[in-house]
Amino acid sequence: MNQPGVRWTTEQVLALAPDAASRKAGGRLSTAGPWSDTGSSGAGAVWGLCEGSGSRPYQTVVDVTGPAYQCSCPSRKFPCKHALGLLLLWAADETATERAEAPDWAGEWLEGRRKRSEASPGGSGSGKTADPEAARRRAERRAARISAGAMELEQRLTDLLRGGLAAAERSGYGPWEETAARMIDAQAPGLAGRARELGAIPGSGPGWPVRLLEESALLHLLNSGWQRLDRLPEPLAATVRTRVGLPSPAGGPPVRDHWLVLAQYDSSEGKLITRRIRLYGRDTGRSALVLSFGAAGRTPQLALPVGAMIEAEVTPHEGAGQLRAEWGEQFGPPAPIRTPPPGGSTAAAVDAYGSALRDDPWLDSWPVTLSRVIPVPEADGGWQLADADGGSALPVAPSALSYPGPWKLAALSGGGPVTVFGECGHRGFHPLAAWSEDIPGTVPLT
Repeated sequence: MNQPGVRWTTEQVLALAPDAASRKAGGRLSTAGPWSDTGSSGAGAVWGLCEGSGSRPYQTVVDVTGPAYQCSCPSRKFPCKHALGLLLLWAADETATERAEAPDWAGEWLEGRRKRSEASPGGSGSGKTADPEAARRRAERRAARISAGAMELEQRLTDLLRGGLAAAERSGYGPWEETAARMIDAQAPGLAGRARELGAIPGSGPGWPVRLLEESALLHLLNSGWQRLDRLPEPLAATVRTRVGLPSPAGGPPVRDHWLVLAQYDSSEGKLITRRIRLYGRDTGRSALVLSFGAAGRTPQLALPVGAMIEAEVTPHEGAGQLRAEWGEQFGPPAPIRTPPPGGSTAAAVDAYGSALRDDPWLDSWPVTLSRVIPVPEADGGWQLADADGGSALPVAPSALSYPGPWKLAALSGGGPVTVFGECGHRGFHPLAAWSEDIPGTVPLT
């Protein structure tokens, strides 16, 4: 099952960092100087003691097959800088973490993980049996609250159109934030998020009235879908329930595949941090999106090395056109991606996004891979990805311009064609990873 000797690259380790500060701090701990009693096992574990500011060194252990981390430091980040430093040391210097027997403090944690893993497939949880009648009543009460919230939101949209879009800039963000708070009270966080998005559009730049009208129409469509939920096909009804904010359970049989980890990035919504991990199944050709959450400022615990291929199971969620899945059992340690996922032209990417919109009209973007494209800068500071063989081009999304991704992509390209994975949507293409024929390995762009 395990593959002893498979080591990650430095890029794969750094892709696990929760933020730039952790990446920098982990780099400072990537030499043998601060470490003692380091070692590794053939089962994919690495451990060591790291000197810190306290009187005792920090005990750090990493289960590479997870990956999972344990450190005695008080950091609330996952992985912490000590885990990152240890992994960087392990990736760069094979002699620094030679094979050894795990010390007691590391062995106990690793054994506990092993036992939990063995028990989880057949685990029975707490043993309590849910009351289906009570669950039905709770669902009916929540549905009634959401319906009331959707009707109130429809009235807000009607008032917006009657008063004219120009008035939205004068009224400011306050009324929309109040509307969003009302949707939270109605237990419809999806509607609340879209109300906040509407409030941020007025005055946001040239063409904002058109964007406001488009987003208002999509929100009206979502409200209408909720009010006619019983008349929709079940896959689309599941999508509507998800979009208004109801939980989407993972259902159906798990999909076992060799999953290519193509991207991992975090976004912050208040005190909640959401981590998105994009996967591609080498054998099935399926795409999947795994979400992990960190509350109260904590970074999400699930982190997968970008540029790695992992044999594992994922369980898809319900919903038309939905890619979300739950990360499940893993059947070995990560291995480097040998070849990128199959791709196509920029026109094919737009077609793929258009097809996905038929199942989910509220979809912002769709994961695609572009083959043989060249990054081209524009006079206004933007970028395009143009087909090397002629044809069409895709603008790089404005959200990607604040990252070094386009410049990293240009450096990787050197004026020649590259393969790029990213998200294609109505705002353009957001590049997330790239490959070049001249440079081995996956280059993360986030």
